[in-house]
Amino acid sequence: MTALAAAAPVRFWQRSTLVRHLTLSVLGLIVLYFVTTSLDSFANLQFAQICYTAIATAGLTVLSGLSGQISLGHGAFVAVGAYTTALLLEHLDWPLVLVLLGSVVIGGALGSLVGVAAARLRGPYLAGATLALAVGLPSLADYHGLRDLLGGANGLIVTSDPPPLSLGESFPLERWQAWICGLCLVVTLFLLANLTRSRIGRDMRLVREDEQAAALSGVHVARTQIVTFGISAAFAGLAGGLFAIVNSLAAPGAFTLSLSLSLLTAAVLGGLGSLAGAVYGAVIVTLLPNWTADLAQQADLPRAIYANIPLVLYGLVLIVVIIAFPGGIQSGVRKLGALLKARFVRPLQTRQETRR
Repeated sequence: MTALAAAAPVRFWQRSTLVRHLTLSVLGLIVLYFVTTSLDSFANLQFAQICYTAIATAGLTVLSGLSGQISLGHGAFVAVGAYTTALLLEHLDWPLVLVLLGSVVIGGALGSLVGVAAARLRGPYLAGATLALAVGLPSLADYHGLRDLLGGANGLIVTSDPPPLSLGESFPLERWQAWICGLCLVVTLFLLANLTRSRIGRDMRLVREDEQAAALSGVHVARTQIVTFGISAAFAGLAGGLFAIVNSLAAPGAFTLSLSLSLLTAAVLGGLGSLAGAVYGAVIVTLLPNWTADLAQQADLPRAIYANIPLVLYGLVLIVVIIAFPGGIQSGVRKLGALLKARFVRPLQTRQETRR
């Protein structure tokens, strides 16, 4: 009876999705605190960059991995979130929470509109449409009718509130920004993890596998695709708002096509459909360019070679990861976990059962 009573909380934790995700979220916040307090200012800045990149990647991996819709234009929704945050902070005296919620709402609304068109497109046509969005939307900031509002090519300077005085006058701004981005990442992962386990998540998987079979099963295919696109764009808008706060700038040059491709690369590297993989991918696409640039600088090579080494090393790492883990880094983590379980856990359970 004692063993059964001790095992009951474990079974409840495993079966209750909400409790399990809430527990993991609390643990994530604890890890966030200890990690950020042990880092210097520059490392906290990089940590914040990883967090808002992971938020955008998590939304994209739900869109492409669960719903099966290809998007090459998520950088445009990040730009919308950044400009929304910049304009709200400049013209309205709103608290930061409401400003970020505004970026989520505007990004989600635009994503839903794009989703209406995306629901009618498939394959390369959808990829081409989102690619045009990534190229064209940020350039609107330099349109003569919007130049005064959006700042043209120079963009908008974003001024956010400093850390609360209750934290101390010398509290580092970078750590405060890392806390904000980290909290938003934990909330994002919590919401999306519960979403993927809900009926909407099941409908997404059905639509991805076979649209006709999903429609015959009672799933409204077009509505599911529109909702998924809106949700994904909403979190991209949140990532854009955090981008503007951390970098104190919202400018079209920051939201080029390379940003959209980097987000898609992070989603593929981590594993499409995996929220943990979104974090892995965000770490790689954020830190790897900096690491390769440092290595190239230390090599003391001619400038013509030095300028290309980061791209070469970056490409090699991507190729190695894709070859070693075709399903993404998260698939490799699962395989490693299964291997360790078969090597250590199962023999231990067998010995315990034998003793009984």
